[in-house]
Amino acid sequence: MRALTVRPGHAATPSPQEIDEPTPAAGELLVRGLALGVCGTDREIARGEYGQAPGGRDRLVLGHESLGRVERAPDGSGFGAGDLVAGVVRRPDPEPCGACAHGEFDMCRNGRYEERGIKGRDGYGSEMWSVEADYAVRIDPGLGLAGVLMEPTSVVAKAWEQIERVGARAWFEPRRALVTGAGPIGLLAALLGRQRGLDVHVLDRVADGAKPEAVRALGATYHSGDAADVVSALRPDVVVEATGAGPVVFDCVSGTAAYGIVCLTGVSPVGRRLTVDAGQVNREIVLENDAVVGSVNANLRHYRQAADALAKADVDWLHRLLTRKVPLERAGEAFEQRPDDDIKTVIMLDPDAA
Repeated sequence: MRALTVRPGHAATPSPQEIDEPTPAAGELLVRGLALGVCGTDREIARGEYGQAPGGRDRLVLGHESLGRVERAPDGSGFGAGDLVAGVVRRPDPEPCGACAHGEFDMCRNGRYEERGIKGRDGYGSEMWSVEADYAVRIDPGLGLAGVLMEPTSVVAKAWEQIERVGARAWFEPRRALVTGAGPIGLLAALLGRQRGLDVHVLDRVADGAKPEAVRALGATYHSGDAADVVSALRPDVVVEATGAGPVVFDCVSGTAAYGIVCLTGVSPVGRRLTVDAGQVNREIVLENDAVVGSVNANLRHYRQAADALAKADVDWLHRLLTRKVPLERAGEAFEQRPDDDIKTVIMLDPDAA
């Protein structure tokens, strides 16, 4: 079968290679790969900046944003042939820290976790793959190809859970949310905000095209102006920051309403310096009881929350996020620089899945 493989630490355009089909272990599902979402982490691995192959090997099967159809499932697993599924990315440390031992492996303290398609385990970028039944999540069949959005939706489901847990330290009835960045994470964060009944605003650089159209179709408000001006005018109760751009981060942190919560989901590049009035930022956070929290990855609970959120969403809206579909034989195109109005690129492992 064909799989999308890379040599971590070596910059090269990923391309399909022939590898052996998987032999599921006891308790595992055998899954036919349908599609694979591509994100910034995948591009970093392709550039040789990140990633780790399984022990004793120099190649890694890429892919952590999965969509597949069950071919065979063990008795009593709760799955059956034909089910649409996604595979969970992270696995806890085999000698777990306290967080991993309690099922919160997205909060691993010692960093010895493994991640499929990223760190120490092959990913889901192959025509067939296997996954432990306990780390598979069923997808509403009505979603079709949009089920490939499960993994990024799990990330924002966790972010919203973190926001609500922080807010619960006192009375918390947010009305207005700002999402910075209209990529997949930002738009899915906006979706979950709208599902919570909030007045959602989305800020991004582009002025027209697929991103503002998707925001407006969601019933949210789109902005493309200066971040400081937008934040100052809105005074949001909640910010989901999905750009990782330093100036935007600090504009958000210093511009919320009282008791504002900023959840950082974008990873900032290192080596870029920014001059800020740290005293003023500190003063506002303290005197307004604001909170800033970072959030990354997801555990099983968040995948299930994501499955529920996607099942409730407008399917046509979800499909409009899939702006580029690339066949497996041309997978390298998925790693090329994208135009600003592109949202989600998907590699088609099965051409009939479209």
